[in-house]
Amino acid sequence: MLKKRIIPVQLLINNRLVKTIKFDKYRDVGNPISSSKIYNDSDADELVFLNISRESRKIDPLISLIKTVSEVCFMPLSVGGGIQSLNDVERLIKNGADKIIVNSVVFKNRLLIKKISKNFGSQAIIVSIDAKKDINNGKYKLFSDCGRKEEESSLEDHVNRCVDEGAGEILINSINADGTMEGYDLFLIKTVADLVKVPVIGCGGAGNFNHMKDVFLKTRVSGLACGSLFNFGDNNPIRAKAFLKNYNLPFKAI
Repeated sequence: MLKKRIIPVQLLINNRLVKTIKFDKYRDVGNPISSSKIYNDSDADELVFLNISRESRKIDPLISLIKTVSEVCFMPLSVGGGIQSLNDVERLIKNGADKIIVNSVVFKNRLLIKKISKNFGSQAIIVSIDAKKDINNGKYKLFSDCGRKEEESSLEDHVNRCVDEGAGEILINSINADGTMEGYDLFLIKTVADLVKVPVIGCGGAGNFNHMKDVFLKTRVSGLACGSLFNFGDNNPIRAKAFLKNYNLPFKAI
């Protein structure tokens, strides 16, 4: 049985750690280097870093950060935000990234997924998808460019095409639930996890450990990503795993 994963998400603007609400307003929540050290000591399975600066859609801010973080963290580092080319991917991996996260670029150039997979292996590429539920009809719309641009692709078609091109994992993020701490969009995560055989990571809305339990028990999800849950309150991955193991969920041994 594949082990479940708990993955802290670090959103970055100008090399500061921030937390958003529904991809809109955000607040500064600290230094990403300091928080990375804490996660390293509290049994996080991976760390996700996403540059969400809408003004600087380049990978350069990530390069220096990942160099430093990789010196203090000994877990897989997944990095994204502003990636445009295979050269960007090569630079990030050379500087300490274990996995690459792509989002907006694949709507314009899905062949980049195939190139990354061919050069670095499918395990090195995560496709992140930002979905927003239309409250009028219950359907999901996909957005790129940090939630600013609506895309025409349907959720199902986009997920399947990305996996067909070589995506090793899918990170599905609910714009509606982001930062609310009111619970994951279970239906969204289940829909994506049931579509594909590759690992799926659910993101957006975790406010307590019961929210995580519900998704792990009711879907085929491989991992759950958390931001606010660990940024606000006295919570960490060790405590989350201690709670979740009561429900016979498998995690790697510390």
